[in-house]
Amino acid sequence: MRVTLVGLNFPPEPTGIAPYTGAAAQAIAANEGGTTVLCGYPHYPQWSIAPEYGGRRMHERLGSVEVTRVRHPVPPAGGLAQRIGMELVFGLRAVAASWRRPDVVLAVSPALLSTLMVVVRARLMRIPAIVWVQDVYTLSVTETGTGRRLVGLVRALESLTLRLATRVMVIHPRFRTYVSESLGVDPRRVDVVRNWTHIPASPGRSERARRRFGWGDDDIVVLHAGNMGAKQDLENVVRASELAARSGDPLRFVLLGDGNRRRALEALGPNPCLQFLDPLPDGEFEEALASADVLLVNELPGMTDMSMPSKLTSYFSTGLPVLAAVDASSVTADEVDLSGGGLRVPPGDPRALLQGALRLAGDEALRQELGSRGLRHRNEVLGAQAAVRGIMASLRSAAGVTERRPRRR
Repeated sequence: MRVTLVGLNFPPEPTGIAPYTGAAAQAIAANEGGTTVLCGYPHYPQWSIAPEYGGRRMHERLGSVEVTRVRHPVPPAGGLAQRIGMELVFGLRAVAASWRRPDVVLAVSPALLSTLMVVVRARLMRIPAIVWVQDVYTLSVTETGTGRRLVGLVRALESLTLRLATRVMVIHPRFRTYVSESLGVDPRRVDVVRNWTHIPASPGRSERARRRFGWGDDDIVVLHAGNMGAKQDLENVVRASELAARSGDPLRFVLLGDGNRRRALEALGPNPCLQFLDPLPDGEFEEALASADVLLVNELPGMTDMSMPSKLTSYFSTGLPVLAAVDASSVTADEVDLSGGGLRVPPGDPRALLQGALRLAGDEALRQELGSRGLRHRNEVLGAQAAVRGIMASLRSAAGVTERRPRRR
């Protein structure tokens, strides 16, 4: 079975969707061979193309996968209009590129517009196409308030994209309910394939790393890793750090990563309980996570169904507790509750965030208990093998391929 994976984001982007599309491509190649990838230039989460990637098109081999990259504009602020332009250019170039006549196409959404273009070309060529939904666009526009006047158009485009696809893969059961009930997709064509942890088992706490980052022995480090965008609402974290600084609490809120809101967050002013760290390479990133005391996920109030933060799968690998400033009815809250590995506080409330951090800071036994539960959830629910089986089953179903079984003797 020859598979072409088309997605805007792909390694070496360190966070977000890229680690999953990269791992999926390698797993498909290991199971079936003949895997090619059409993707964009690395630009996330810094929202600028990595300087070592030049030209309009690049070909490279990553492991067992042939990768073709097509250049596209990158919006400096991640605004909706600019993102539409980025998706349109990427989609046009991806559709115009050679697909090497695959048996099935796997298109990753976001980006929505390019995914629609890919699915239409696949239909015209009579090639089965799967859409792998990592974030629900309609919910993103609704819940973040970005482009609210375009909600109807976005819903129509997303519904059309998913109804045209041969199959749809979603990363959470609540996504399946939404795309079936609100976007009109036959639930029999929707597969739930959970995102998995893509980092190795935790290297354990490193005092050397803590010293390198300037974390004192008495500091309780509350670390948020990943994108710094609108839906993360990290102004909430900055305000909580200001309260901690005024009270003299032994907390250090660390924002690790980059994104279109980072400069604005830094401009809110420094304080002794707040630290920004640039994105770290593999190895150092895992070391930083494992050397913190509490790992933070923070979301914009009102976000309930639009996305499942990829950072949770990495957090659960550390054996550390998760502090989740998220809506009680959100997908994220469901996942934290299911894992038993975290403490939830209301979003958009810096005082509640500070109180949650102080509760964990003052109870080492609770931190250990929550961390061990999260690690167990990682091992039992978020394993890569189950995800790969789900991806392969969806691909084979779309392509009409019956899995070969060993012949009994």
